Amino acid sequence: MQSGKRLPSLFQTLAGALILTASAAAHAAVTTTAWGTADGKPVSLYTLTGKDVTIRITNFGAHIVSIQAPDRNGKLADVALGYNSLAGFQADNKTYMGSIVGRYGNRIAKGTFSLDGHTYHVPANDHGNALHGGPDGFDRKVWTGREIPNGVELTLISPDGEMGFPGTLTAHVRYTLIGDALHINYSATTTKSTVVNLTNHTYFNLAGEGHGDILGHVITINADHYTPTDATLIPTGKLDSVAGTPMDFRTPTAIGKRIHDNFEQLKLAGGYDHNWVLNGHENSGQPTGLHLAAKVVDPSSGRSLTVTTTQPGVQFYPGNFLDGSFTGAAGAKYAKNFGFCLETQHYPDSPNHPAFPTTELKPGETLHSETVFTFGVEK
Repeated sequence: MQSGKRLPSLFQTLAGALILTASAAAHAAVTTTAWGTADGKPVSLYTLTGKDVTIRITNFGAHIVSIQAPDRNGKLADVALGYNSLAGFQADNKTYMGSIVGRYGNRIAKGTFSLDGHTYHVPANDHGNALHGGPDGFDRKVWTGREIPNGVELTLISPDGEMGFPGTLTAHVRYTLIGDALHINYSATTTKSTVVNLTNHTYFNLAGEGHGDILGHVITINADHYTPTDATLIPTGKLDSVAGTPMDFRTPTAIGKRIHDNFEQLKLAGGYDHNWVLNGHENSGQPTGLHLAAKVVDPSSGRSLTVTTTQPGVQFYPGNFLDGSFTGAAGAKYAKNFGFCLETQHYPDSPNHPAFPTTELKPGETLHSETVFTFGVEK
């Protein structure tokens, strides 16, 4: 956080808990198995096994396949929505479930942006806008994977002009399991000036995937402001205060408590689907080390999820558009609000809003960011 900004006492407490977690961290075992083919390329399944948490990841779309975590009684459940087979992920071209989205996660208005005097167009795939890199984004690609200590590194080379983006982009995503914390480290380089916004799109249900909706989960978001949107979910360019609105999650609040309030922003999105401006980043967006973004607790199981990041924003999305079209790993149809996403990111449509933190990456520079999902239990 920037100097002069004081975190609420809740977040100070969370920060101390994370330090204790890190000090007690244990190494994870990593195994690799074949998981089929996609686009004629071999697909692998990587299993990261820690003391309490086990995570499976595939190089198809860099998806998180499953996350086994204990409840307050030590009972394990898969807390990430997903599928038992590669075919399940291949068939789902709507939800981005568990994937790394890019080259530009979230939305670009009308799929159009300008850099260095040139205008670029990304195919529109969401109400006239480009969403998550266009219709053939990073979530549909077979990445190159290799085991590393405590995890896996996935690499993707996106050619110059792919989906309209300039420059050959080389992206690396490292998933490592340290204790009960999943670290996601992103890096990227480019051959031409381009825009980049990489994030993970896992849907969580801390009661267990398929175990009903998440409206009773209690969430805290470390943000005094959010970016309001128009009817197509493109930011207006303003940073509105959360105070006195259903967007205020500075104190622990059930996800469903105000989701149906008579509030214009909720009506436009069918619920929450907005970017929160994390405290300390209102005028910067520059990495300042890991800072707390959000915490979610499921009162029924006691499971908790704490999110820390170097990114300036987080998109909170509680599965408004899940509609029962897809059947998950345990056989349940994923209906509306059956999972929530916390997508750490730069702000949506940043290339078209000069006042937002920049997402431009130039040749000779290296993009770096990190997000940590820490799983815990509250008695």
